[in-house]
Amino acid sequence: MIESDTICAISTPPGCGGIAVVRISGENAIGIAGRIWKGKALSDVRARTSTLGDIVDPATGDTTDTALAMVMHAPHSFTGEDTVEFSVHGSTWIQSEILRLLIDCGCRMAQPGEFTRRAFASGKMDLAQAEAVADVIASTSKESHRIAAQQMRGGISRRLGELRSQLLDLSALLELELDFSEEDVEFASRTRLLDIAHNVKKEVATLAASFSKGKAIKEGIPVAIVGNTNAGKSTLINALLEDDRAIVSDIPGTTRDTIEDTVRIDGMEFRLVDTAGIRTTDDTIEALGIERSLKALRQARIAIAVIDTTTHPDDTGQILRRVEQEKSDDTLIVVALNKCDSGTAAPHRLAAQSMTPNARIIELSALHGSGIDTLRQQLLELADRPALNDIVVNNARHYEALTLAMESITHVIDGLSADLSGVLIAEDLRQTLHHLGEITGDITTPEILSTIFSRFCIGK
Repeated sequence: MIESDTICAISTPPGCGGIAVVRISGENAIGIAGRIWKGKALSDVRARTSTLGDIVDPATGDTTDTALAMVMHAPHSFTGEDTVEFSVHGSTWIQSEILRLLIDCGCRMAQPGEFTRRAFASGKMDLAQAEAVADVIASTSKESHRIAAQQMRGGISRRLGELRSQLLDLSALLELELDFSEEDVEFASRTRLLDIAHNVKKEVATLAASFSKGKAIKEGIPVAIVGNTNAGKSTLINALLEDDRAIVSDIPGTTRDTIEDTVRIDGMEFRLVDTAGIRTTDDTIEALGIERSLKALRQARIAIAVIDTTTHPDDTGQILRRVEQEKSDDTLIVVALNKCDSGTAAPHRLAAQSMTPNARIIELSALHGSGIDTLRQQLLELADRPALNDIVVNNARHYEALTLAMESITHVIDGLSADLSGVLIAEDLRQTLHHLGEITGDITTPEILSTIFSRFCIGK
């Protein structure tokens, strides 16, 4: 990537729309944009204000479109460079024609994520903040947007900065100990050094542990709806979605594959998976569907076990026993006692309390909608929404770096506890700093940067 090039791209979604934004950034952005601009000279336009004019072909004088131009001067722009943005009509022809004119005048097309990469390179943001830009754009719920926006504003970066500061203090004390090892001078007791290392490990462990929650919020919390055939699973997912998404039938085994859709409850997104009824069958296709149901159960953060209260309580015990056997250790269970308007809930509740003592148990009628609001509230509670000031990790790269940092700081603690040489401990300390620095971009390689920014859209 040649950072001195002036680049251009469409920054609005591809396709036809009411307007499109063409972004130009680089040392010659104002000059190149001015060559296709007819109106007030862009060099005279007050920063961050818009002016009306025409975009013309300098070779022919033909007008391509009437547009608004906004000028931002370095370093007061997103990229930290001179930037011009044209707001034009959203015709795909107009968009492509303006890009052609800009390229003819000396621009080149931006690579994926190049605008944000230039913002990182110019110090406008660190690497964690740059990655959060993509997460903000891709957010599909209020909560996923809040976490991404918090990171874009530097939430995790500030926390990591505090940890790095503690580690640097620890490193400095060790280095002094090494420098004056022959003088028999103690600058800090091993107990104090251990306290610092334990505190860092605790903070790193907390951040790493938040990844499970952050990933689920970012992608939508997976909720598997499981149960016997004809228990009302498809009716329940339709009630939660307020739409006829799944086929409902009295014929057992109607659902033979998983059906997935999303629902937002108070800003949280849930990925609901309607599964095939779990039972013994000789039907090959249905058996495949049941296996997929069990797979969805194993991957779910929350499982809604739908119980038909018009059947024998022994059936409830059998299905809940299977759910307990197949679910992952982290899966939370809600037992939905369905058809309570025509069945008897009490014996099924006793069976559920016996088989799944930690489960939430609610009574409802999916067909008539009673109890659905209670179920939504239970899902929200089990989702465990982060507090406003909580730092939540939602990036797999960050999680990997934190895991490696935790291994390194553990070696530091072991070394201090065993009274090892400061030389050996210092190396583990440097590794801890290295891994934390990878998150914010203090430690980077061209390969890491290329991989990260290649996932961005062209205009960002």
